Amino acid sequence: MEIEVTWILLGLPVAFALGWFASRMDVRQLRIENRQAPKAYFKGLNFLLNEQQDQAIDAFIEAVQSDPDTSELHFALGNLFRRRGEYERAVRVHQHLLSRGDLSQDDRHRAQHALALDFLKAGLLDRAEAALVKLEGTRFEAQARLALLANYERSRDWEHAASIAQKLESSNQGSFSGRLSHYLCEQAASGLATGDTETPMKHLSSAIKIAPDAPRPRLDLARLQFSLGAAASACNTLLQALAATPQSVALIAPALAQYAIASDQGTKVLAELKCAYEQSPLLDVLDAIVSLEAASAVPSASAREWYVRHLEREPSLVAAAKWIAGEKLEHEQFHPQVQRALDQAVKPLTRYRCAACGFEAKQHFWQCPGCQAWDSYPARRVEEL
Repeated sequence: MEIEVTWILLGLPVAFALGWFASRMDVRQLRIENRQAPKAYFKGLNFLLNEQQDQAIDAFIEAVQSDPDTSELHFALGNLFRRRGEYERAVRVHQHLLSRGDLSQDDRHRAQHALALDFLKAGLLDRAEAALVKLEGTRFEAQARLALLANYERSRDWEHAASIAQKLESSNQGSFSGRLSHYLCEQAASGLATGDTETPMKHLSSAIKIAPDAPRPRLDLARLQFSLGAAASACNTLLQALAATPQSVALIAPALAQYAIASDQGTKVLAELKCAYEQSPLLDVLDAIVSLEAASAVPSASAREWYVRHLEREPSLVAAAKWIAGEKLEHEQFHPQVQRALDQAVKPLTRYRCAACGFEAKQHFWQCPGCQAWDSYPARRVEEL
């Protein structure tokens, strides 16, 4: 019995010493790992600041391997993959985060949002939609709805886009009346393509009520009325558009002149356009006046006289080219070559330019083909900006 007690007394210090030594080894190992992870992390940040994304990714991968439980490193790595266009790797990183059971609810929502952005950038719109819908009721709800709106616009799903826009407006995320009117106009255009006229008429009337100061609904409605043989109604619709949106007179004037001539309302419309031209001496308005004057029984001035008057007010190469087109030169045999050179020179000046991205086009767009912004094209042409 005494021998056993002796061995126990001798063994206690040994066991204590072994335990102490083992704990010290664990602490040292932990310190080494903690030193390695931040070092790799800060190395990655340094590469990122120097725009060395390849080296930054390698450093973050090293940091993730040293500390696989750190979610922030995973988020940084996934965002880097997305920025580089490596969407498949970004998706894997964010899906790995979502599969973890120890992830907090907020980080889970954050990973879901990042995964949705991965799908959007990769062009996988159906997967992006499914991922964004799951963010309803989270702190990413507003961002998810905006992304969903862009998603539906890209896929031209105007009904769902209108539903999301209404939700955003009701949650005080801004005014979306302009976009809602565009969505209704787009639906009207789709209906017209199938031969339906009744439903598009309702859509356009609703669009006018939603955005009474927007020019597009009345322009589209007038075009539909004219195609149905109601030239007088089309002309009156555009006169209403001119009163509601005088800043869009350059877009309204050409069609207004055409419908006025067809409905024998040239005199009234000519007076309206002359008043508008005095306020805004724009070439599209001037061209409409010239066409109405030419159709008038008693024209007050020729086209060339109007362009000369315009040149007295505004230095315009386009107006000068139109004036020279009817002028007899001293060496008339060279007139076609001179006119062709002038016409080529003024082509870039007659385009429309997006105020958001600078994309230029021959025709006016309600939504920029380049940056997808709505109402970013001014009603004026490049020369008049």
